[in-house]
Amino acid sequence: MSSDTTSDLKPLNIALLTVSDSRGIAEDSSGQFLENSIIEAGHRLVARRILPDDVYLVRALMSGWIADPEINVAIITGGTGFHERDSTPEAVTPLLDKAIEGFGEEFRRLSASEIGTSTIQSRAFGGLANHTVIFCLPGSTGACRTGWNGILNTQLDSRHGPCNFSALALGKPDKPFDRINQVIGERSER
Repeated sequence: MSSDTTSDLKPLNIALLTVSDSRGIAEDSSGQFLENSIIEAGHRLVARRILPDDVYLVRALMSGWIADPEINVAIITGGTGFHERDSTPEAVTPLLDKAIEGFGEEFRRLSASEIGTSTIQSRAFGGLANHTVIFCLPGSTGACRTGWNGILNTQLDSRHGPCNFSALALGKPDKPFDRINQVIGERSER
């Protein structure tokens, strides 16, 4: 978290993931709401993906986004409930350097006025990994609206005070990400 605020918006590069076993792009109203909100807020959507609720697929994609110096923020919608296949927390939590405990707490506080005690069934959470700010929201469009309008819109805005996550995300080190695809010798030489 940073107390650095600016007078002008510093746009962030944001990657968006929908975790769902049943949604394609046409049915992904939550992802579409978040995409529209990201762009309307002045940020850049640099990736948007839909993956099934699979711990290892989600973890592999998120590992790449965390390592990519071009991605400042990753937002995930879906897979945060208690159904058997809901596995976003299990996929992402091991990748975090630090948890943003207040995000899940504030999300549930805000959603309680909308859905009452059912908010306890949300495992929404946030964290940091390699200066990538990560927020995981439930899959419903209403929950994404609550999370974006109530928390994310201001916490990703460099003009918001007294603090926001913008400066931290923009401080991501520029590491040689292209090395992940570098081939080292022929197989016969290894």
